Amino acid sequence: MRTADVSVLAVGFFDGVHLGHQAILRGADAALTFANHPATVLAPGRAPPLVMDVEERVAAIKACGVKEVAVLDFTPELAETSPDDFLHKVSARLPFGSVRCGPDWRFGRGGEGDADWLRARGVAVEVVPYAEYCGERISSSRIRACLGRGEVEAVNAMTGRTLRVAASRFRGKGMGAGLGRPTVNLESSSPALRLLPRGVYAVEVSGRLGIANYGVAPTMGDRAWAEPVIEVHFPQGNPPTPANAETVGFLGFIRPERRFESLAALREQIDADCAELMARFMASAKAAKSRHAKKGT
Repeated sequence: MRTADVSVLAVGFFDGVHLGHQAILRGADAALTFANHPATVLAPGRAPPLVMDVEERVAAIKACGVKEVAVLDFTPELAETSPDDFLHKVSARLPFGSVRCGPDWRFGRGGEGDADWLRARGVAVEVVPYAEYCGERISSSRIRACLGRGEVEAVNAMTGRTLRVAASRFRGKGMGAGLGRPTVNLESSSPALRLLPRGVYAVEVSGRLGIANYGVAPTMGDRAWAEPVIEVHFPQGNPPTPANAETVGFLGFIRPERRFESLAALREQIDADCAELMARFMASAKAAKSRHAKKGT
């Protein structure tokens, strides 16, 4: 191994880039991750749905102060690579001085390589302890489970940031405006969004607090959506500068999506959702708006 170009290399898959991952990444010059989850090769039937796509993950890793991110394809050939060959492959691409990893990090054929294996070969390794939330270990699988139950506030606490999905505006059917509760209609292919249950959420878009129905709008009958979309109603008026693309920040879950017997009943429920939104999430929205304003300066 030649003189290190990278002082500290953080290693891991880092799906969700939660507080535990951030502790590993903190102070690292570079990070190593995979484009696809190793389980897609090692156990395809048990491969988990991901919280982030590759681009989102790399951006979140770099937001931790990491300058360079190496992304490897996890292939059947790589799965059969010995720890020695894997180490050579990594060091040839990204020469490093020391490694930072989590307690359960393994590499090489059959997971034969670990922190002790590296230390035995003269590589300095820092194993970063697990982070905890409410007395339990934070993990990507725990975040996926929370997303599946709509526990957005727990996810935000475990990642230290608001869950955000990139979305594109499209022209709706005008049903919200007809109810006197106009909506901004958004579609997104974010992996995290696909994990969320259909329902009504408190959201923030362009610094403006809103309620979002993520679902198919079943009350609309044959005019319901074929696939789930995000319909956002802003009690204090739409964001002043509409754009084709938005980032939707999810602040919390309000209720599951349901079908109402009449449009009047739906309008009444929207008003009740707005009241809960303002009561529960105004403080969060003010903080998000402040952060948004700072980023724009």
